[in-house]
Amino acid sequence: MEQNVGSLQEQARKRKDRLKALRDKKLHVSFQEDGEPENKKAATEENIEEKHRSVYLRLRNYTPEDEELKVRQVPKVKPASVEDKVKDQLEAANPEPIIEEVDLANLAPRKPDWDLKRDVAKKLEKLERRTQRAIAELIRDRLRGSEDELAGAVGAVGVEEGDSD
Repeated sequence: MEQNVGSLQEQARKRKDRLKALRDKKLHVSFQEDGEPENKKAATEENIEEKHRSVYLRLRNYTPEDEELKVRQVPKVKPASVEDKVKDQLEAANPEPIIEEVDLANLAPRKPDWDLKRDVAKKLEKLERRTQRAIAELIRDRLRGSEDELAGAVGAVGVEEGDSD
């Protein structure tokens, strides 16, 4: 077991050395006497000079007495009117109503059983057709029965007329 611990420590030391070498290679470190890398010092000095060049002094809330600084003073701006902004938003939110496109059927609330009627509609169509057929058949039966009665009535009337002659 001691060999495993020793080899693990050795592997960890090698890993640390490799990481340090990579860091040094990445930074291109050349140390001076004070221990700070040259490229780090140069970078910070360049950054400071760059910041001074890019910063432009703008005086918004301060009224300078010096003539050179008065040039950099930002002119006073009046705040925008809140009423105008609100009025514009209200006008944009209220479009003109278009009466032609309004469908009253869509506006009316649906009855609570509309979905049941929709689901049962196909079955009702079948039942309606069967009902119509049954009614037609009943009418035909009555007509056949009335034809027989009518023929019998006509025959009876003919017999009565023949007797009276």
